Amino acid sequence: MDFATFLIQCLNAMQYGLLLFLVASGLTLIFGIMGVINLAHGSFYMIGAYMAYALAPVVGAAFGGEFFSTMVAGLVLSVILGYVLEWAFFSYLYEREHLQQVLMTYGLILVFEELRSLLVGDDVHGVTVPDFLNGTLPLNDVMTYPIYRLFISGVCLLLAVAMWFVFTRTRLGMMIRAGTNNREMVQSLGIDITFLYRVVFAIGVALAVFAGMIAAPVSSVYPNMGNAVLIICFVVVVIGGIGSIKGALVAALLIGIVDTFGKVLVPQAAGVLVYVLMALILLWRPNGLFKD
Repeated sequence: MDFATFLIQCLNAMQYGLLLFLVASGLTLIFGIMGVINLAHGSFYMIGAYMAYALAPVVGAAFGGEFFSTMVAGLVLSVILGYVLEWAFFSYLYEREHLQQVLMTYGLILVFEELRSLLVGDDVHGVTVPDFLNGTLPLNDVMTYPIYRLFISGVCLLLAVAMWFVFTRTRLGMMIRAGTNNREMVQSLGIDITFLYRVVFAIGVALAVFAGMIAAPVSSVYPNMGNAVLIICFVVVVIGGIGSIKGALVAALLIGIVDTFGKVLVPQAAGVLVYVLMALILLWRPNGLFKD
């Protein structure tokens, strides 16, 4: 493997890991902070990808700036979707057994898939990379790297920094952390924990939807695309530590490296390397890397 090939694989690993972090951070918020096993989280990623496909012509015609206006419209709709879902369904699950949570969220997967089939059909679709990001960056005389993939990595890094700032340096983050540790005490201090949980859930949904939107041009848009993402996101949450944003970032980057280089170096075993990594880390840290 020459240096240019190694560099490309490193960039691919970073891009995949950061995109995975964006989805998994929403899951670890909902799972770690609210205590809900949300099997429908992968469906939010799928919804984001289909939003990128279906909203772009409509939003672009109405407001112009097709790419950015579609992103903004998708984020607004995802926050509304998350708030409504928490109010209508998830608010009843906090005191329920995990089996009931699993059954209800699995039912939501079926509902979302049926709605997707009715609204946009079962075909595979492509999403065009915006013109200003459709170039490549030369790495040597013959090898280049797509600028859009670098854009994905940059956006995910910015969001990771923004999440770190919100959860460690703001009043909202303080309330969320306090609600995680002692919900009753937070309520006794006059904080509306119900509204707080709805905000957290809406943020988690918006992160997954946004990840699906920016990933659509490089992964295409197809039915059941959220299922594989859901499985690997649970692996990220388990490795990083339930409820830990920092753990989700580190775990996602580790998985990105193992998966990317595994497919290049040992393609026959690439499918199991991520789960071997999870097993080894759990033997060392049963609660995850950043969970005491």
